[in-house]
Amino acid sequence: MTDLLTDPTTISPTRAGSTVEFRGLRRAFGTTTALDGLDLDVRPGELLALLGPSGCGKTTALRTVAGFEQPDAGTVLVDGEDITRVPAHRRDAGMVFQSYSLFPHMNAIDNVAFGLRMSGMRRAERRTRAAELLELVGLAHHAARYPRQLSGGQQQRIALARALALRPRVLLLDEPLSALDAQVRQTLREEIRRLQQQLGITTLFVTHDQEEALSMADRVAVMRAGRLEQCAPPAELYERPATTFVAEFVGVMSRIPARPGADGRTVRAFGRTLPIHGTLPGFAGTDGGSGDLDVLVRPEAVGVTADDDGASRIVGAAFLGATTRLTVRLAEGTEVMADVPAHSTAALPVGATVTLTLPDRPVLVDRHRRADGRGHGS
Repeated sequence: MTDLLTDPTTISPTRAGSTVEFRGLRRAFGTTTALDGLDLDVRPGELLALLGPSGCGKTTALRTVAGFEQPDAGTVLVDGEDITRVPAHRRDAGMVFQSYSLFPHMNAIDNVAFGLRMSGMRRAERRTRAAELLELVGLAHHAARYPRQLSGGQQQRIALARALALRPRVLLLDEPLSALDAQVRQTLREEIRRLQQQLGITTLFVTHDQEEALSMADRVAVMRAGRLEQCAPPAELYERPATTFVAEFVGVMSRIPARPGADGRTVRAFGRTLPIHGTLPGFAGTDGGSGDLDVLVRPEAVGVTADDDGASRIVGAAFLGATTRLTVRLAEGTEVMADVPAHSTAALPVGATVTLTLPDRPVLVDRHRRADGRGHGS
């Protein structure tokens, strides 16, 4: 694979990155609401991932930028220009699909050059441009091959080169890696990210894979039911989720029963008083005491100490390489995940009784979830 950063034949950026703005986008399909007043800004030259479960509206949002979907209300702006009603072929956006969508009767170089031909570029110029792009994605020696002669990863690189051929203002990626095996996905997402940074092209990337979003994006926009839950850099999204949905959708999160403090700014869990992130949901100004809250914590934040008199017990262990993920059952039955160094697990075997601790830092809280998955009072 050609080094996309150091190879002298690579293509330099042709313009500054563009801005993309969603303003109050609404889109319904029958009784199903895909977008419910979506507001979101994409910054020049950034890769922004749209992340969320199936049906949250992320692909619909992407398709409104491409011009393949028309919103029922709201606007889409690129560099401040309202493109909401501009035909798709005039939007200056390049799109890469999950299914590659290559023309089976065309070889690689002709697939890349297709858009250039439709734009009226002379044959010699478009062949030169297409060859440069094949070099850029490391497939110069595959120019004469047809899609059936290429692997899935190679086909996706051809699709990416084709999307970049017309030097679009915005690059749109609709789950482009989901059809590939794990190793190819890992390699290709690193290559896409390096290429995107080198060209400085504003990119929207739709995915339901949180690892993919966190590893590739400058910022991640988490969507739920057509609305934006949070948009933030990956580290902030993981460490300081704004809502319980984001907390539990991004990464692994355990719920630990807690009691609200009388001051409305703290909770009690594992015998400690902890500051909260945000506000106590419906409990501010009460003295609590009923255990009607959950503290949400990441596995790496939970401390585990062997304790013959401990009230909690290790009921499972999963080796993850440098760490082992323990499943610990609390006295009242709740199970909590805790990551510990792999070398320390000899002292923490399945069946051992332990004491759990939490660090003294703000925690996210939510109403207690009953065994049936509902919160009290719901």
